[in-house]
Amino acid sequence: MNPCAECGFEYDLTLAEQVPALATEYAAEYGDLLKVDDSALRKRPAPEVWSPLEYACHMRDVLLVQRERILAARRTTTPTVEPMGRDERVDHDGYSEQDPADVTRQLRDATLLFTGDLTRLTAEDLERTLIFPFPEPTEHSLRWMAMHTLHELRHHLVDIRRQLEPA
Repeated sequence: MNPCAECGFEYDLTLAEQVPALATEYAAEYGDLLKVDDSALRKRPAPEVWSPLEYACHMRDVLLVQRERILAARRTTTPTVEPMGRDERVDHDGYSEQDPADVTRQLRDATLLFTGDLTRLTAEDLERTLIFPFPEPTEHSLRWMAMHTLHELRHHLVDIRRQLEPA
């Protein structure tokens, strides 16, 4: 897989064991970014682009969903995961109305839950697989999923910084 054109992330699956430490570091960065002016956190640069607060809420939910996927892969052989409804959650959960301090705490807690389960995985567990139905059904290992989650964390940090930093 080629590096992400926007954030430079590379899917080096040999580094999956480093995901807990890096995810914790990235989550702390989200917390720092959510300390800015409240109006800047809630402002969308365009109707179809999420605000910094919405991106942070999304990442909180991604971490919780990915944790559940880890647990499902440990309980069941190659389960098919359900889409998380990323776009629907923005409205259904009222992302733009949430308190940034609450989101920071929740993101930290979601990171602890996700990374706690990751650290309990053996090398054999990391090779357990799930079927991701999008964009087409594809089997991926928990090792890949760990790296994909880290990519999401890093990529959306870039999105948030891009919006909050002066042009």
